[in-house]
Amino acid sequence: MAAKDIVNNLFNRGGFKQKKIPAGDLIRAENEVHEITQKLDIERKSREGMGRFFKHPVQVLTEKPINILILCIPLSIIVFLGGFISMVQVHGISVLFDSTVIDDFAIFAVLLSIIPLAVLDFMEERRVRFLEEALPNFFRDVAGMNDSGMTLPNAVHLVAGAEYGTLTPHIRKLDNEMSWGVGFVEGLFHFGSSLGTTLADRSVDLIAKASKAGGDVSEVLRAAAADTFEVVNLAQERRNNMLIYMVIVLVSFAVFLFVIAILVSTFLTTMATAGAAASSSGAGTQFIGSIDIPSYKRLFSHAAILQGFFSGLMAGQMGEGRALAGFKYSALMVIIAWVTFRFFI
Repeated sequence: MAAKDIVNNLFNRGGFKQKKIPAGDLIRAENEVHEITQKLDIERKSREGMGRFFKHPVQVLTEKPINILILCIPLSIIVFLGGFISMVQVHGISVLFDSTVIDDFAIFAVLLSIIPLAVLDFMEERRVRFLEEALPNFFRDVAGMNDSGMTLPNAVHLVAGAEYGTLTPHIRKLDNEMSWGVGFVEGLFHFGSSLGTTLADRSVDLIAKASKAGGDVSEVLRAAAADTFEVVNLAQERRNNMLIYMVIVLVSFAVFLFVIAILVSTFLTTMATAGAAASSSGAGTQFIGSIDIPSYKRLFSHAAILQGFFSGLMAGQMGEGRALAGFKYSALMVIIAWVTFRFFI
């Protein structure tokens, strides 16, 4: 609708006699409407996509662990390309074959990508686990208070004074909302969305639908508490049962490194010495050729680093049901492999 129509409608609704509006006033009104529209578009863009990222970069990068890759992957590429170009400029292209410096830059780039992701994922996993472990007690306590004759707002208010670990601030926020007149179902939906866990969304949806259907809220809360407890208990049992397989993965990696260390320090060294002695005596072609131990070490280091990286992902998948959770093991084993080959083998 044009600015002229808006102004005319306002005059007509107010009972004023329609007058001819000066052209200058119309232009100013149109400019004001256009300016307001632009501000609304800018505000909308700042709440989504790249606009939100530039306005709240830390919040966007940390709200989900995977989002940190937005920053880490470009930094890793810069580190690797910067190291690669500087080494080639100083030592020539032969540095790719004669030195392990390029391998070091590649490893640093990979670690720069996966370590922040592993740390954030570990912190998020702990947060979710603590929240979900406290949910059954919260639902059970509210149901008990409601059975004693308290209204739901009073029950939540009384429970909010107790200690539920990381869940306590969310319960107190729910209590504040209900004290301002927010309904139990609406406040519960806000409560579930603030937790941001799949189990919380499932429990809140169950309680809200049962409450709307007119069921006994106390029984619904107890059912939600029992369901949440079973899910948390099953997750804990899975972690305990799969712990042995995670240990097997880590031990097999350690055995692999030990075998390579023995192979390099004894067998290859002995064969290289024998080959050198045979070559000096003129029998090298009949006995054995020369053995390039640095090349073998580099090859074994690549094998150990790759095994450590993918074994970590496998440990995370088996132990926690998520390959993403294995990045902390991958980072640890890659660092161990790199330190072992650079300083001990």
